[in-house]
Amino acid sequence: MELIWFALAAYGMTQILCYGKIFDAIRPDYYLFHCSMCMGFWSGGFLFGINGLTELFSFDYNLINFLICGWSGSAISYMMCSTFNDNGIQISSNTSGGDGK
Repeated sequence: MELIWFALAAYGMTQILCYGKIFDAIRPDYYLFHCSMCMGFWSGGFLFGINGLTELFSFDYNLINFLICGWSGSAISYMMCSTFNDNGIQISSNTSGGDGK
């Protein structure tokens, strides 16, 4: 259950930081702030850092767990952002048959 809470928190935080209108005026133009995979890593690392302040998930404080949380946050955020958008599930209409023709 902790992994589900962590995944939802990392995805939500990444969505808000990368795409939320509230941050449009102060969001830098750096690639990091527009990439769900990049921001997902740092969201996961941030959540790891504050895990002692929450009861939703808890991880021992060490470098390996920081990296695992960052990598997990990155993967989860990328997959979720690639799957869902404001209109629901993203469906690609690729009619090329996969061979590029």
